[in-house]
This record gives sequence, C-alpha cells and structure tokens, in this order.
Amino acid sequence: MGLYSASCHEISEQIHQSRSARLQSSNVFARIWYNLKYKISDYVIDPIITFTRCVELACIFLPLLLSYPICLYDRKRQTGAKLWYRYIRWSAEIAGASFIKLGQWAATRADILPKGMCEELNNLHSNSKAHSFHQTKKIVSASFGNHSFEEIFEEFNETPVGVGAIAQVYLAKINQKFIKEVTDDEEKIASQLKFNKNPDNQSRYKSILEKFIIQDDPLKSNQQVAIKVLHPNVEVKIRRDLKLMRFFANFINAIPTMEWLSLPDEVDQFEILMRLQLDLRIEGYNLAKFRYNFKDKPDIHFPKPYLSFTSRCVLVEEYMHAIPLEKLLSIHKNFGQNLSKEVSDKGLDSFLQMLILDNFIHADLHPGNMMVRFYKNTHYQHKKEYKIIKSSNESETNKITEEFLNLPDDQDLWCEKLHDLYHQGYHAEICFLDVGIVTELNQVDRVNFIDLFKALSDFDGYKAGELMIERSRTPDSAIDTELFAMKVEKLVDRMKQRTFALGNLSIGDLLEQVMTMVRKHHVRMEGDFISILVAILLLEGIGRQLDPGLDLFARFVYAMIFDYDVENY
Repeated sequence: MGLYSASCHEISEQIHQSRSARLQSSNVFARIWYNLKYKISDYVIDPIITFTRCVELACIFLPLLLSYPICLYDRKRQTGAKLWYRYIRWSAEIAGASFIKLGQWAATRADILPKGMCEELNNLHSNSKAHSFHQTKKIVSASFGNHSFEEIFEEFNETPVGVGAIAQVYLAKINQKFIKEVTDDEEKIASQLKFNKNPDNQSRYKSILEKFIIQDDPLKSNQQVAIKVLHPNVEVKIRRDLKLMRFFANFINAIPTMEWLSLPDEVDQFEILMRLQLDLRIEGYNLAKFRYNFKDKPDIHFPKPYLSFTSRCVLVEEYMHAIPLEKLLSIHKNFGQNLSKEVSDKGLDSFLQMLILDNFIHADLHPGNMMVRFYKNTHYQHKKEYKIIKSSNESETNKITEEFLNLPDDQDLWCEKLHDLYHQGYHAEICFLDVGIVTELNQVDRVNFIDLFKALSDFDGYKAGELMIERSRTPDSAIDTELFAMKVEKLVDRMKQRTFALGNLSIGDLLEQVMTMVRKHHVRMEGDFISILVAILLLEGIGRQLDPGLDLFARFVYAMIFDYDVENY
C-alpha cells in the first residue's frame, strides 16, 4: 500500500503544483484567465461530462435491470439466468474499460455473487480499440524527457501486439546511444521509484532499488523489449466512472437488507485495484520483487523490468518469447505424463512460495498470464545444496519456442514434439506475466488464513465455520450462524470420507461449496482473502488438466508444516 499511497499523493501534488504555478503568475491577465478556466472546468465542464456519462451508462444498464425477470424462466436449469448473465457481460464490454475491469474483479467475488455469474464474467474481454500511433509517440516522448522518437528507438513495431482496457503493448529495440545516456545518469535511475519528495519515501525506495534492481543485468543493445503504454486520458475516464460507481453503491447500501454487501467498501477496494494499474512503475517494482523472490529458481521466470526507462505511463520490460499455457491446455490429450506433471508442479509450487513464504502473491493468475519455455539443465550437489543449472542458452530456448509456434494446429504433432523434448533432457520453465496487481495479506488476515486452513486440514469443520464468521469483515451481518457452522462441518466430514476413500481431495470443490454457503449466510470476507481462494480454484483447475492425480490439499499441508512459521511473519 505504500507505493499506492505515494502514487496517489504524487499525482494530486502534481495537479496542485501545476495550478498553483499558473495562478501565481506575475501576469495579471494570465492569473485571471487560468482562474476562470479552472472554475469553468471544475464546476461546468466536468459536471456536464459526468452527467453525460451517467446518461450513457443508464442507457446501457437500465435495460439490463428491466430484463431481470428473465432469470425466473426455467429456474431448474437456469436457462434464463445464464442468458441474463451473458447480457451483463455484454453490457460491461460496451460500457468500457472501468466496467470491463469491474466485471473481471466481480468474477472473483464468489462470496457475494452466484457461481454462474462469476463464470460468465470470467469470459469478459476488452473491446478497447488501440489508440493511434501518433498518441503513443506523444506519450512515450513525454515519458523520456521529450526526446524525439527517433532518438529513443532503433526499431519500433507500430502495430500493437496486445491491446487491453488500460494499456497496449508494442515490441521495440531501444537505441544504444540512448541506453548509454540513460544508464550513465545515476540520478535518473535512482529517481524511478521515488514518488514524491518525502525523505522517508526516498530512503525506502532507495533501499528497494539496491535490493531488487541494481543487481540485475542492464538493457543490452539490439535487445527486443516490450513497451507497455497507457491509453491517453484513461485515468481521467476511470476516475469519473469511479465517482458514479460510488454514488450508486451508497444508494444501494441505503436499501434495507442490502447493507451486508458493504458496496461502498467494495468500490474503495476496486478503486485501489484500478489505481495500481494506472501507474506502470508499480508493475515494474512488482516484477523486480518477484524476480528477487525467485532468483534461486531458474525454472520460474518473470520478465525483467528496466526501471530506468519506466515511468507512470510507460513500462519497458523484457520480451517473453514463450508458448502460451492456453495453447498447451488446448491439447486435450495428456502431452506427455512427465512433462505435463512438471508444468503443473512448478506452477503450483511457485504459487505456494508466493503465498506461504513470500506473502507477495500474483493476483491475476490465469492461463493467459502464464507461458512455458523449454531448456536443458545439469544438476549438481555441493554441501547439501542441490541446484539446477541451465545448460541451454537463450538462443537455443528461443529456437525451440519458435519451432513450436510455427507448428500446424495438430494435437498429435504437438504431443509428439513435446514427448521428444522430454526424452532429449529438456525441462519446463514457467513464465508469469502481467503483475500489476498483487495481494499481500496483513498480519491479521495472514493469521486468520493460517488458522482457517489448519482447521480445515484437521477436518474440524465446525471450528472452521466459527472462524469464518468471527473473523469476517462484519460478523454481526451474518445470518443463522449456528446453521452455517453446522453446514461447514457437514461438508468437511463429507470431504473427509471422500479423501480416505479416493486418496485425494479436490480443494476446488470444497471452496466452491463454502463460497455458496458464505453468500447465503451473508458472511462478508476480506477481498484479499477471497482473491487468494479464487487463485487456488484457478490453479487447481489448471493443475488437474495437466495432472489428473493432483492433490493440492496434500501439497498445502506439506508446505504449511515444513516451510511456514506464523510467528516469524
């Protein structure tokens, strides 16, 4: 939260300083002009734009509300409800970036929304159009001290390789002369993570830089990088939408029986999530920290951020030439038992490290943000230390990736190629992307999570139910608390019997049923806590596609026993 607070403070300070400088001009006419301009902007133009946006959203969402009775059709098979959920997704896509992100965030809130709605919202895609290359040049040039585009880049692919609701991504090569100019300027490098002039913040970000960044390799000449650029004016548009969301959240919260949803608090949480993504320096810092946390894991990779080239609106990072995990999952056959299990194990083990050891968790884990590369390795053991050393170089790894990406869309051909790779001694490297949002549990939530998981691992369902209510955000809003605890106890007992009978337990099935109970009994859990549960659900789903025999519950228990001491965190 320190980076978030500093980022918010910085932009408020910049606006204030910009206005103050103009309003204190020595030219009387300039002062009068800017004073009039700001008043018209604040009290006339901005309210008109906000009202117009409100009317636009009403035209999109009012028909949605009026069509709610369709949910009553064929309630047994939920035919009408599924159709209405699809309408919600379509409306969010039409409404723009803020509501696409809101829908994607809502998809993680199975504690307050029906399962079918969450599943439909998981399919939300951005319909954002790419902003013009002219706007990109303007934003990038301003971020690099108004250097000309030709001075900065040796090559720049004008067609974006990806367009999202908030930003778009290009491929480029930065000019060697410009690299030298920037990296020689130590003050420029040291200033990248300083968000304001507060001495405490400067000291903190200097230590971050020394710990996570300076140890990394510098940007090399002729190296292809990914350039992430925010859409122009996206921050202003999102801030306006957040005002409207807050207004309607307060209105709904005033309705009797709706208080348990705590919608104003949810809007506050969503605002934090959005603002974290509107400052690309934060994503750069997250990448640097993940790389530091996994520096001893050569088979887990996060793109290298180049923070001396990164600003609020532009992120420069290593380009990941890898195979999308979605592609491997689309191969319905098991693409080699050993290799698929290896991908599953490494992905899950990395998540357990984020959760249990580091308390720094990628909060947007799905197949689209995970990629796979293949490399050869050698092993050696020295003084009880067992390490993996890559014997294949980057060019060899990239060559193998290119061969895969050029293969025809033939499952048998892919399976044969993967099978051959494994027998040639190649292993999987998991690459994680898009780390703009991370979850860090505070001390209280961390202890609550551990206590709850211990109760579940001991199959003490009644205690788990009591803990969920006692340590929820609003314990008094829960209804039928005794019945809730008994339901959890019954569910856990049923799962215990299945575990002893089948040998493994689907933690995903357990969590989905718990979320249904939480929703029915108005048990309000913390957003970060729910984010972790959703990540567990997604990862178990991915893991079971790759390794049907996966027992995530057993892996959790093992990690908790051998790698985690709650008193030290």
